[in-house]
Amino acid sequence: MNRRMLGRTGFAISEISFGAWAIGGTWGEVSDAESLGALHRAVDSGMNFIDTADVYGDGRSERLIANLRRECGETIYVATKAGRRLRPHTAEGYKVASLRAFVERSLRNLDVDALDLLQLHCPPAEVYARPEVFGGLDDLVREGKIRFYGVSVETVDEAKAALRMANVQSIQIIFNMFRIKPAEELFALAAKARVGIIARVPLASGLLTGKLSRETPFARDDHRNFNRGGEVFDVGETFSGVAYEEGLHAVEQLRAFVPAGATMAQLALRWILMFDEVTCAIPGAKTAGQAADNATAASLPPLSQTTMAAIKRLYDERFRATVHGRW
Repeated sequence: MNRRMLGRTGFAISEISFGAWAIGGTWGEVSDAESLGALHRAVDSGMNFIDTADVYGDGRSERLIANLRRECGETIYVATKAGRRLRPHTAEGYKVASLRAFVERSLRNLDVDALDLLQLHCPPAEVYARPEVFGGLDDLVREGKIRFYGVSVETVDEAKAALRMANVQSIQIIFNMFRIKPAEELFALAAKARVGIIARVPLASGLLTGKLSRETPFARDDHRNFNRGGEVFDVGETFSGVAYEEGLHAVEQLRAFVPAGATMAQLALRWILMFDEVTCAIPGAKTAGQAADNATAASLPPLSQTTMAAIKRLYDERFRATVHGRW
């Protein structure tokens, strides 16, 4: 597994890493035993970076990662997120005292003395105009509660605002074959600032695995059932904001570019790794098999420029008009 540097942190992390949303909740039923199996297989496959959040299963995901760390002797970097526990989730809620409480809770859940990377969890855009928030994060770094901090964002504009904060080390943003805007408007700026890029929702909530169909059932507690219209959180988090039927049609076109012996998911992940500015992609996995399949994407040969151009044309034809301007 190749490794790339995460911003200015000094962390050399696996270019395919582990997204731990699904093992926490809102992706249908998942067993802790299977989740731990997936985490162990990920580490065995060369992954050394795990992304989670305090709201994933109300701490369930963080606690499972703590179990993994106790059971394996490898160096594993863990990024968690804070902010979404605010009720209501408003810019005014991003007070230093609140963030400090969230950090203390994550320290307990993860059973560590310091968080490797704390990310603000898709805060309202107004937060970037509140320097006291980032000053509070600097204080937590000085106190040894967190080693570094970054942000998870919904939009490219929010990412650009985050780049103006001197000590932001990473930006986590949705980036996949249905959401190309970051490559066009963000990556060069992030590289100049030496800020890492974590590509989240890399498989468009499963659409880019090629395993979904019109008949695929989704559990009641799966966000792909209850958030298709953005009823609970930003619609861009579910199927990357593309209409489900339109996404299925696009996947059928993309099948022509899957390398021999590879899967659609591996194509989607290898496409992301073609962008040098990306530090890592963080696909989720609920089983050991899924984790191993994701890791294999890193060993695929580079995609041809012909394939890259064809995928961009598909985006231009199907998604640019509806997706590009929104996020």
